[in-house]
Amino acid sequence: MTTSPYLLTNRHSRYTTNIDSLLEPFRYFSGAIAVATIAGALCALIGIYVVLRGMSYIGHGLSHAIFGWAVVSFAGGLNFYVGAGIGGFVSTLMINGVARRKIVGADAAIGIVTTAVFALGVALVSRIGSFSRNFEAALFGNVLGVTSTDVLVVACVGVAVSATIFFRYRPLLFSTFDPEVADIVGRSVRSNDALLSFLLAATVVATMQVLGVTLIAAALVAPPATARLLTDRFSRMMVIAVGIGAVSGFLGVYGSYFLDIASGAAVVLTDSAFFLAAFIFTSDRVRKHWRSNRLRDREPQGADSSRA
Repeated sequence: MTTSPYLLTNRHSRYTTNIDSLLEPFRYFSGAIAVATIAGALCALIGIYVVLRGMSYIGHGLSHAIFGWAVVSFAGGLNFYVGAGIGGFVSTLMINGVARRKIVGADAAIGIVTTAVFALGVALVSRIGSFSRNFEAALFGNVLGVTSTDVLVVACVGVAVSATIFFRYRPLLFSTFDPEVADIVGRSVRSNDALLSFLLAATVVATMQVLGVTLIAAALVAPPATARLLTDRFSRMMVIAVGIGAVSGFLGVYGSYFLDIASGAAVVLTDSAFFLAAFIFTSDRVRKHWRSNRLRDREPQGADSSRA
């Protein structure tokens, strides 16, 4: 029995149509997919130190502060990236300075400093009545509206942050896990904190247009937190977190095309899905390990009773 040439042609055309539909996002916004992938990996890389230092809230707060500084830079006629970057770095130094005083904790310092600067930005927007960058895009992200300059900035910041962490790997690791001993052996914790603050501010400024002020915190925290559930080794945690961040950026933007939803939100939802999957997986694994240990503990007792 032979297959009709018409059926073969029909099947081939449907197969070609399906492939074409899957490749459509790459035709229309391949740049958006690329910049979201880089931004996801970059946020995850710097977010590892944020999570391990127990300052996960700083990503949320700093992104709001940088929005305020962006408005200040616009009002003062400064370049967006220069003004927001310097302002973000100053904000992180202020947070670290306030947090060092034991009376006020890091969470309170973050809340006070960042909300004050964000309020300043909102006040200036209401006063001057215009803002060079779309207000909604700054808050929620607009990866489809990124320019070639934005892509170049994200790529350059990604390379610079990666190189800095590579060459300062041990000092940053030491000051993160044991800051008191690091000070004793001559590793300046303050200089490492200042360096990390600068890298964090640069990351938030570079990715703000991609993910938005309200969503950057999740991109900073979710991939490292997911990796922390899967491993205890720092080097392995870094690889897993960066991989999850990059894949989430790619799948989020790619899937948003077919789901017709905001790209920044899709990236964060993908991050959250990875975290949920890891949480369920590790919970089940721990439960099985606990049950196997209980059965192992009971076996000798059963053997002794049967011998008696």
